[in-house]
Amino acid sequence: MQTKMSVASVLALLGAGAALAQTPAPTVTTATLSPVAHPELWPKIVSRPALDPAIERKVGAMLAAMSIEDKVGQIIQADIATVKPDDLRTYKLGSVLNGGNSAPNSDELAPPAEWLKLADAFYDASMQRSDGRPKVPVIWGTDAVHGNNNIIGATLFPHNIGLGATRDPALMEKIGRITAKETAAAGLDWSFAPTLAVVQDDRWGRTYESYSEDPAVVASYAGAVVTGIQGKVGTPDFMTPGHVIATTKHFVGDGGTGGRDQGDAKVSEETLRDVHAAGYPRAIEAGTLTVMASFSSWNGAKMHGNKSLLTDVLKGRMGFNGFVVGDWNAHGQIAGCTNENCAAAINAGLDMFMMSGDWKKLYANTLAQAKSGEIEPARLDDAVRRILRVKMLAGTFTAGKPSTRQFAGKFDLIGSPEGHEIGRQAVRESLVLLKNNGNVLPLKASARILVAGKAADDIAQQAGGWSITWQGTDVPRRGFPNATSIWSGIDQTVRANGGTATYSPTGAYTAKPDAAIVVFGETPYAEFMGDRPTLEYSPGDKSDLALLRKLKAAGIPVVAVFLSGRPMWVNAELNASDAFVAAFLPGSEGAGVADVLFAGKGKPAYDLHGKLAFSWPRRPDQYVLNARDPHYDPLFAFGYGLTYASRTTVAALDETRPAGMAVDSGGVFFAKGKVPEAWSLSLGEGSGSTRIVGNAGRSPAGALTIAGVDRNAQEDARRFTWSGTREAEIGITPNKALDIAREVNGELSLIVQFRVDAKPSAAVALAMASPGKTAALPVTTILRAAPIGQWQTLAVPLKCFAVAGVDPRTVTDPFQLSTAGTLTLSISDIRLAHADAAAMQCPTG
Repeated sequence: MQTKMSVASVLALLGAGAALAQTPAPTVTTATLSPVAHPELWPKIVSRPALDPAIERKVGAMLAAMSIEDKVGQIIQADIATVKPDDLRTYKLGSVLNGGNSAPNSDELAPPAEWLKLADAFYDASMQRSDGRPKVPVIWGTDAVHGNNNIIGATLFPHNIGLGATRDPALMEKIGRITAKETAAAGLDWSFAPTLAVVQDDRWGRTYESYSEDPAVVASYAGAVVTGIQGKVGTPDFMTPGHVIATTKHFVGDGGTGGRDQGDAKVSEETLRDVHAAGYPRAIEAGTLTVMASFSSWNGAKMHGNKSLLTDVLKGRMGFNGFVVGDWNAHGQIAGCTNENCAAAINAGLDMFMMSGDWKKLYANTLAQAKSGEIEPARLDDAVRRILRVKMLAGTFTAGKPSTRQFAGKFDLIGSPEGHEIGRQAVRESLVLLKNNGNVLPLKASARILVAGKAADDIAQQAGGWSITWQGTDVPRRGFPNATSIWSGIDQTVRANGGTATYSPTGAYTAKPDAAIVVFGETPYAEFMGDRPTLEYSPGDKSDLALLRKLKAAGIPVVAVFLSGRPMWVNAELNASDAFVAAFLPGSEGAGVADVLFAGKGKPAYDLHGKLAFSWPRRPDQYVLNARDPHYDPLFAFGYGLTYASRTTVAALDETRPAGMAVDSGGVFFAKGKVPEAWSLSLGEGSGSTRIVGNAGRSPAGALTIAGVDRNAQEDARRFTWSGTREAEIGITPNKALDIAREVNGELSLIVQFRVDAKPSAAVALAMASPGKTAALPVTTILRAAPIGQWQTLAVPLKCFAVAGVDPRTVTDPFQLSTAGTLTLSISDIRLAHADAAAMQCPTG
C-alpha cells in the first residue's frame, strides 16, 4: 500500500534542478513561527524557458517607449462584469478575466461564438491608439480548472481530487492539452490552472481542487499539466496555436489553512517548502508562465504582501521569470490596503492585480502611487517587463485578434470526440472501490437494474462547482449539451447487453430488480461556500441513507455511487450498501461510471484501479489524516482502492456521531420548515421569546404566531403572522457564532424565499447581529411591492450588514425579522448564496 513519501523522497522527485542548499533548517515551535522566509533554504531551480536575449531586447525597447499610464494599465486585470471593450480605448489594461459568474452579455449560457466576439472586441480596443506608443494586446484569463468549464458544451473532466486517484501523469498532460485547445477555440488566452494545493484538512471547500494530500502525487502531476496546457518547453511545440498560458496556483500554503478558505497556514518554513510548495519546482521547470498568489496567509501575513516569498523565494531563489497574478481582490486583505488601493502588494512582488469592482479607482490610486514613488519605479518596470515577456512568449503580439487564430472559431473542438474519449477514460480511472462485500460488482449488464437517487440524472451535481457558474448551481440541463449523466450511461450499457434499466429517484419499482445502483452525494459548491465544520455527510438530511436502507431491507443488492468533493464520514451509508464506489466529481462523462460497474457476456471491459489520493475518515472529526503521524487511524488509508480481484470484506462500522461537534449548516439557515440541528428558531417580543419546535407556536404574549404551510412538499415552509399588538420578531440563532467574513468579501447575499399573504401595516426591519451591534435594514417597501400570494426572492448583500456595523467574524444572530404592525409572511428558505448583479443593492425603505 502506498504511503506518504518522506521529505527526502519528495525532494528527490523534484529533480536535479531542485537541489536544496545544505544549510540546515532552524528548529521552529508554534510560538516562534515566522512569516519571513529564508531563500537559501529553498530549492534552486533552473527556470524555463531561459531568457531569450532577442525577446529581452524587444521587451526593453517597448518598456522604454511606454508611458507611466500604460505601465499601470498593464498591471491591472479587470472582470468583464465591470469593464467594457470601449474602456480599453482609454485604459490600456494588461488583462481581463471572466469571474466565476461573469460571461458575455451577462449570459452564463452564452454560446462560444459570443465569447469569441467579445474577445475580438477587447483585443481591438486594446490595440487602438494613435499616439505612437506601443500597442500591447490584452489577454483574457479564465478559470478553466477542469476543462474549459465556463462555456457550454465543453468537456468537463473529473475534478482534481478524482484525477489524483488515477496516479496517471500522462493522462494529466492529455487533459491539459485538450483543455487548452477548447479554451483557444473560444478565443481565450490564459487558463488559471493547475492548482497545486496539498490539502491537509478536508473541511476546506476547495479540497476537490487538490490532486492529493500527498506532496509527491502533486509534484508528479505539476509538470505534466503545465506541459499539456502550454506545450513542451524547449521544443517547437511550446506556446504554439492551440496552447494557452498556464497558471500555477496558489502560491503558497493554500492547503494548510486548517480547512478554512482564505485562512492562515500556521506551519514551519520546512513544512511550507516540502509539503505545500512541492509542485512548484516541477511547474517552473516545465515553463509555467504565470503563478497566482494565494488568498491565504502564512503565519499571520497575507501572501499577497509577503515579499520574502513572492520576490525573494519565487522570483529570486527559484528563478521564476514569468509574472505573478493576484487572486480575486485578495490584495485588499493586506493590512492597510483596500480593494482600490494597495501599493504594498506590488512592492511585495505582485505583478498584476486581479480586480473585481471599481478598477478605475484602483488604476487612479496606483498611477498616483507610481508617480509619487510609493511604488518604486524599478518594481513597476519589473512587473511590466514580466507581463510583456509572457505575452511575447505566448505569441500574443503576432497572433492577431482572436477570431483570426488557427483554432479560434472551430467550435467543434469544444466537446470534441477526443475530449469525450479522454474524459471518459479519466472517469474510469478515477473511481475508487471502497467496499465490495460478496463481490456484488461487477454487475451483469443483462440483468434487471434499478437506478435510484436524484443525483443519477443530474449532470450539474456530478460536475460539481466551477461548472458553467462559479458555484455550479442553478445550471439547467441545456447548460451541458454534450454531457452524459450517470443514469444515461448505465441505461445505454444495460440496453446494449439485453438487460433492462429503470430510473426512479425515490427507488420505487414494480418488478423487484436484480440490483440497485443508488447515486447520491454532495451538491455543488466552490471555495468558502464549501467549507464545513465536520466531515459528516448531509447531517441535516438523511434521506439518502433512508433510501439505501429501504432497498437493502427489501433484499436487493445495493451499489452506492457517492459523489463528493472530499472524503466524508459515511459509515452509515457504507453499512447500508453491499458495494460502495467513491466517484468524486466525474464531470460531463457519466458513462465512464457504467464502463466499470458492468460485465457483458464475459469479464468486465474495465477494472477499477483508482487509489485514494486522500485518506478516508473513520470519524466525522478526523479532519487531518497524515500517514506520517504515529496516530494515523483512517477508515481507508491513503492509497487504498479495491479491484475486482480483491477479496476484502468491510465489516460493520460504528455509526455513532461524536457528541459536541459543531453543526454544519452549509450556509443554509432555514429550509424544509426547520433550522439546522442544534440551532434555534424563536419568536420574540419585549424581553421574552419562545423557541419553536415543530410547525406551530407563538411568541410569549401571542403577538407573533407560526404555522406550517406547503410550497413544494407538505409543510415545507412556515407562515408567520404578526397581530400588530406589539413589536415582535423572528430570530434564528446558531449553536456557535458564525464567521462570514469570507462570504462578505465574496459578495454573497442573504437570500430569503418568501410569500406575502397580507401586506405590512408598519415598518419592517431585517437584521443581523454580532456582540454589541445589531444592524437593521428596512425591507418595508420590498414587502409592500410584492404581489399577494406569489413566492418571491429577497436578496440582501452581506456587505450591507457589515457596513451597518455588524462584525462578520462573530455573527450571533444571522436572521432577525421584526415589525410592530400587522403582517402575514410565509418563508420557505433562508441561506447565503450568490445573487444576480441586479439584486446587489442595499434595501433603503
